[in-house]
Amino acid sequence: MKHEAIATPGVSVPRLQFLGRDFTASIVVFLVAMPLCMGIAIASGVPPEKGLITGIIGGIIVGALAGSPLQVSGPAAGLAVIVYELVRDHGLSALGPILVLAGAIQFAAGVFRLGGWFKAISPAVVHGMLAGIGVLIVIGQFHVLFDERPLSSGPENLAAMPARLLGLSTDIQATEIAFGVALLTIAAMLGWEKWRPASLRLMPGALVGVLAGTIAAFALGLEVARVEVPASITAAISLPGDGFLGAYANFGIVATALAIAFIASAETLLSAAAVDKMHDGVRTDYNKELRAQGVGNLLCGVAGSLPMTGVIVRSSANVQAGAITRASAIMHGVWILGFVAALPWLLREIPMAALGAILVVTGWRLVSLKHASHLYRDYGVLPVVIWATTLIMVVATDLLTGVLIGIALTVLELVPHLRRLRLRVFEASEDGAHAITLDGAATFVSLPRLAETLDRVPHGTNVRIDASRLDAVDHTSAEMLRDWFTRRRASGASVEVTGGRGKFATLAGG
Repeated sequence: MKHEAIATPGVSVPRLQFLGRDFTASIVVFLVAMPLCMGIAIASGVPPEKGLITGIIGGIIVGALAGSPLQVSGPAAGLAVIVYELVRDHGLSALGPILVLAGAIQFAAGVFRLGGWFKAISPAVVHGMLAGIGVLIVIGQFHVLFDERPLSSGPENLAAMPARLLGLSTDIQATEIAFGVALLTIAAMLGWEKWRPASLRLMPGALVGVLAGTIAAFALGLEVARVEVPASITAAISLPGDGFLGAYANFGIVATALAIAFIASAETLLSAAAVDKMHDGVRTDYNKELRAQGVGNLLCGVAGSLPMTGVIVRSSANVQAGAITRASAIMHGVWILGFVAALPWLLREIPMAALGAILVVTGWRLVSLKHASHLYRDYGVLPVVIWATTLIMVVATDLLTGVLIGIALTVLELVPHLRRLRLRVFEASEDGAHAITLDGAATFVSLPRLAETLDRVPHGTNVRIDASRLDAVDHTSAEMLRDWFTRRRASGASVEVTGGRGKFATLAGG
């Protein structure tokens, strides 16, 4: 179901007639965000309140500044792995300086209008990265289901999984009890998502799962590890100390900041692009979104909390709940703040195994074999190889290495077009239509300029594209073009293509 987002430029308060729908949507997003904020923090190796602080900043601050009106920002599963390794190697105190620098880099990227270049990252790399992250989350949080801590690396966690299962016995002890709570949580979550009544369709499965695990543990007086949160949320804020600036003398700190800035920006803009497909309203301003994320991560660094990105699960819940303006994202941050300030004792009743179970399901869903099938069906073997290689290297080495190897492999797509790599784009107005001529090869190298040209076409204007001199289209450009053709036709405007052949002709034909 698509919803129309209404733009109100220069107005900080949304129109009164939209407040009802935004209010309802904000409650739904709040219910989705609470268990995820805490679960992602635990998966990152930090206290759960660190994730809640990031959720508050992502809602109230970034929600007000965002370039994607319906996207919701907060702690992301996609960064849990890199943060876990960071805290393990450098300690929790290093998180602040890293996020301040990463936020400043993101803000500068937005100021210098580099947002369009993130569109040029191959979808195979991005989805391979997310799939690798999903695998790492599953094999790491698997151990939390038994009230045990994850080991220091993906391969170690994977190797230890059989021993966890084989160690279970009929003699019910703490390990078996925690695992039972986790299974109950997963069963309640998946069962609710499959059989929930239509009248309660907006009730998130993750919340139902956590409630089931928490109520069972409380009612039966089960001895399982529970979430630990401070009595006051302000106690979780770690302001910069004396050695804050000195941390930048460590090359590892600076390199990690660059990695987080890059990965957080890519994940944010991927999520924003997905959100744009869900509604018919205002499109994302990528550079404004980067600036907003930069401010958010800078503030997270000052507060000593987790990094943030735009997150697709909470954003899709926002759209499906009927949000109209950015007010819903802002209000969901207010609800998180109010809840943790007034009811911290309730959070302390949540079993750790229940949050681990939610993260296991979330991680599994990141491993999208459907996307790999789509790549093979539409673009051939090479994109699938890029996807699989990125996934494997993320799991076997680390996140940044996997992504860089995936990006390096995408260069192979340029080899057949090296003699005519350049793409020239011409624009004109013909009989009330916007005419675009393409000459050369459409590859990820030229994608930012092509995307900017296409996005410049006025809304509702008919378009004529002359592709008679277009030699080739790689899969990164093809994915962008597919989305653009779909949006233009959905808006009621006609798109007339002449001279298209091969992959481009298939895209143009819908």
